[in-house]
Amino acid sequence: MSNIPFQTIDWSNVEKTVHTGETGTAYWQTIQFQGLRIRLVEYSKGYLADHWCEKGHIVHCLEGAFVSELKNGDLFHLSKGMTYVVSDELSSHRSISENGVKLLIIDGDFLKLN
Repeated sequence: MSNIPFQTIDWSNVEKTVHTGETGTAYWQTIQFQGLRIRLVEYSKGYLADHWCEKGHIVHCLEGAFVSELKNGDLFHLSKGMTYVVSDELSSHRSISENGVKLLIIDGDFLKLN
């Protein structure tokens, strides 16, 4: 990772990209640094991810609620103010949102499995 000088992010100026799920849609606003990605992500009502993810994340729920489903069947319900953390390759997980949710997601090289 490189040094990142002090800066602010005005999310209203960051382009949204569209990612279709198995059902519903995800809207990403992404800031990329070397070895670090910061995203503001919104899942529509009825969102179900179209893949199992093995990447590590710090996921903080800003608005609404969602379920993080692990491939082994475990379900974790997160709502506004809650966060989950996982390193790369330590779980296969996907997101489900019944009524929509807004998340801050941070991932990068610091979450690589040692």
